[in-house]
Amino acid sequence: MASTDLSPEPTQRGEAPKGLKLGAIGLVGSIVIGLSATAPAYSLAGALGPLAGAVGEKIPAILLVSFLPTLCIAFAYRELCRDTPDCGTTFTWATKAFGPWTGWMSGWGLAVSGIIAVGNAAEIASIYLFRLFGHPAGGGAKIAVAAAIIVLMTWVSYRGLDLGERMQNVLMAIQFGVLAVISAIALVRVLTHHAGPQALAPRLSWLIPTGLSTSQFAAGVILCVFIYWGWDACLAVGEETRDSTRTPGRAAVISTLLLVTTYVMVSYAAQSFAGFGTTGIGLNNPGHASDVLTVLGEPAGGQAAAVALLLTVSVSALSSTQTIILPTARQALSMASYGALPERFASVNTKFLTPGFATTVTGGCCLFFYFALSLVSENVLVDSVSSLGLAVAFYYAMTAYACVWHFRRSLTASLRDFLLRGLLPLLGALTMTWAFVRSSMDMVDPGYGETRFGPVGGVFVIGVGILVAGAPLMLLATITGKDFFAGRTLNAQTEARIPPPPDSL
Repeated sequence: MASTDLSPEPTQRGEAPKGLKLGAIGLVGSIVIGLSATAPAYSLAGALGPLAGAVGEKIPAILLVSFLPTLCIAFAYRELCRDTPDCGTTFTWATKAFGPWTGWMSGWGLAVSGIIAVGNAAEIASIYLFRLFGHPAGGGAKIAVAAAIIVLMTWVSYRGLDLGERMQNVLMAIQFGVLAVISAIALVRVLTHHAGPQALAPRLSWLIPTGLSTSQFAAGVILCVFIYWGWDACLAVGEETRDSTRTPGRAAVISTLLLVTTYVMVSYAAQSFAGFGTTGIGLNNPGHASDVLTVLGEPAGGQAAAVALLLTVSVSALSSTQTIILPTARQALSMASYGALPERFASVNTKFLTPGFATTVTGGCCLFFYFALSLVSENVLVDSVSSLGLAVAFYYAMTAYACVWHFRRSLTASLRDFLLRGLLPLLGALTMTWAFVRSSMDMVDPGYGETRFGPVGGVFVIGVGILVAGAPLMLLATITGKDFFAGRTLNAQTEARIPPPPDSL
């Protein structure tokens, strides 16, 4: 069958297919985008307490175990990007593998993950900015600053990758520098017996995931899905990256390796220094369950460390806000270019070569969702973040399944293809599927989370509800997307048009 190629030709202005800027960033910039979207400091601040409650001293072990399926998913992304570099990522690959209906819903999973996360990240950045300057984060003021952050980061995304990359380089250097220094100080104080009676000597047994129940294991994995999530943002800017068939995939794998190293190091330092007490700086103290990281600042390194950690978490959430908007807007651009969304979403700003309309709408959706949940209650906003792991596990699993199915006829061509395109992605997909199902079963309990809807837990209703909400929106999309849903604009035979390197234009 003849190949179908409906992507626009690259132009002489240095534009990649779909009109985006060709060769805007390299490997380092791509890695920084992946790390920034993950927001290591903000993720650790929010997850260490819940992880301690779920798995106790096995935090480093669950981080390592959860990293393995994450790495398997990263290999799937890399192989698919080599074959079909497209800013639609999950949407494009799932459509090619399983058809337009599955592809659209897979893309929806990515979109709602980003919309939920942006609002929460902006609120965290707002809260920590207030703390940094010694002011209480009041309701109205907190919401106003968070909204301003979303607007600002939408504007930065609208202006292009060049501006965003320069900003992210500085913010990422601050994050990793402070995390490394504080972790080193905490470990040195523990090893020299200057950490206090709550401290624990580091143990190798913390790296072995034994003694955990199935529910503990599932809860830990879903929490880790959240803190690892975001590295795939570097794939969404693949068409704007130099050497688009190789650089984004390499950046994805390198990003995940840097993340697991950082997370294990910080978790070892935190639980060694703080211990697991329910009072003081203990990780199981319910008074600071949502932010263990900055609580450790002053005890570990004095006032300077406390200020540095407050700044770091704020910077981390701030940078995440911008880099989460990027992939969401670019997926909308890709969906529109194939007819899965109205054509207006495919428009590209002629000055900045960015998906201007899609970026603006993405920012607007993030604002609306944040305002809506904030007005309902603070607890609903917290539960929406807890439910994020379900949406992420869903679209990660679909991406990995798409990899296995797309390359199914060539898996026996070599050992490399069998492992990197078949076995490892399949293991990653099965793990994400298991975590999704098991966590959904646990979340049904009305005692799970901060809210409840009758006899059902609020986290389950929000997590499953936002995924199911994609179905009626998909039906609406069929009004303008008849060709897409008939499989005429994007299908298994559609080939990617890979732009030439910048120096050949």
